Amino acid sequence: MKHENSHPSVPKTLAPLRNQVFRSIWISTQISSLGWLVQTVAISWLMVTISASDLMVALVQAASTLPAFFLSIVAGAIADNFSRRGVMFAGQCLIGLASIMLTISVGGGFVHPWLILGLSFLAGCGFALNDPAWHASVGDILDKRDIPAAVTLMSVGYNIVRSIGPALGGVILAFFGPLTAFALAALSDLAPPIAIWRTKWQVRTSPLPRERMTTAIHDGVRFTALSSEIRAAIARATLFGMASISILALLPLVVRDKLTSGPIVYGVLLAGFGVGAFIAGMSNAFLRRTVSQNSLIAFASLACAACCVSLALTSSVAVAAVFMAIGGAGWLITWTGTDVWVQLASPRWVVGRTLSIYYALTYGGIAAGSWIWGAVAENYSLTSALQGAAGALLLVAAVGIVLPVRLWQETDQESSDFRAPELALDLKPRSGPIVARIDYSIPEKDVDAFLGCMRAKRHAFSRAGARNWTLQRNLQTPSLWTETFRTPTWMDFLRLNHRLTAADKEIGQNLLTLHDGELPPHTELSIERTTEAARSRASTIFARPPR
Repeated sequence: MKHENSHPSVPKTLAPLRNQVFRSIWISTQISSLGWLVQTVAISWLMVTISASDLMVALVQAASTLPAFFLSIVAGAIADNFSRRGVMFAGQCLIGLASIMLTISVGGGFVHPWLILGLSFLAGCGFALNDPAWHASVGDILDKRDIPAAVTLMSVGYNIVRSIGPALGGVILAFFGPLTAFALAALSDLAPPIAIWRTKWQVRTSPLPRERMTTAIHDGVRFTALSSEIRAAIARATLFGMASISILALLPLVVRDKLTSGPIVYGVLLAGFGVGAFIAGMSNAFLRRTVSQNSLIAFASLACAACCVSLALTSSVAVAAVFMAIGGAGWLITWTGTDVWVQLASPRWVVGRTLSIYYALTYGGIAAGSWIWGAVAENYSLTSALQGAAGALLLVAAVGIVLPVRLWQETDQESSDFRAPELALDLKPRSGPIVARIDYSIPEKDVDAFLGCMRAKRHAFSRAGARNWTLQRNLQTPSLWTETFRTPTWMDFLRLNHRLTAADKEIGQNLLTLHDGELPPHTELSIERTTEAARSRASTIFARPPR
């Protein structure tokens, strides 16, 4: 059950913490994140000491993010069809397993660059499972009006920890060694699975059976591809991740080669990055009210570009820390803005899949960027890599002109009231293909308005699963128009109608007002049959219009 989160004395950004379920998982996630950041410092610095390859150092970031590129889409489909809570638990268990194995290997004295990358990859698999399910669950745990605050709070919480964890990791690494850092990380990774195990929340269930995985993935990709708002957000985020990851991927080399320092300075600079992100997160609501979302994300790219230039040119730890804070602010503003945009532009039935595609492509961009800038640093110079990343970030800022991110528009998240039409044949769920034909009588004066509504309906129905949508005009009776579309099976037809949002249904109401007839538009459902077998005769099912 969702709890009321609004309270006059609670700042809007903190309001989701009034929900006990969200608060419990959020706190446990921060504990785990603290351990992960301590471990990240230890892994990065350990890699610097055991490998002479700049590329291997940069690949530490790629190893933990690359699994999301391959697994997130599958994980999103699982999260939309099975228990999101269960998916989160499985992902957190994988993260804990990777940390425990890393602790044992370091304690046993068996440390190799490829082993470190392999265990980082295993932890990345856990994140690939957990992240889409956790972010999609926010809309199940909280009211939709609290989603922007919750996403901001999740980013802010991580960056509060980021301001402490790296410095703590540097101190632990300098005074106690990597084994202690890895052991603390393994202990902290127990907190999220315990919190998930102890908490439960209600999820709106569909009256229809689960989708097959291949169908679920196809429908998620189709919805994302046909949603211009989500496409723009994903493209901007992917390009930003590819360019901005240079800051974190090359930072160990900056500390070692340009600042001639050790793990403590590395931790301090990461802490500065986290402090900047924290300040930006707490100011995010104010910034969104004063600056357009499109401009805000462009300014964030410029902030990260300034950070890259500073790291390329300065030899001062203080200057580097200040610009790391600026880069951290740009980092959080971009990721929070695009994440919230994807969530609010996605209905509940597909939000796990749209988020998983978002994560897959953005993490793929981050992994590619880590490899690109590491290769440039190794084959040319560290300065060239950072300056090239700064130039790329300037181009990312300019992309906003071509792919603007518009104001957030919340999609309907409520369950459907659709009732299946009565049929004369006994269909099985996998019977099909199903063909729907809807006849309209439209006066000549309303044709332009009718075509406008039909364009919107084609887009809405195609996103929900309609195939081969067409509109025909009768040559003998020009006022008669026929809309047709197909679904692979009868179950797909039912799913399509259950997926329609309130805005989609409003299109149908507008068409009803344009229809010039005593009766509502006539709907006819048919099932396609071939002529290859004697029993495969064409069948037609007459039904009342879907309600």
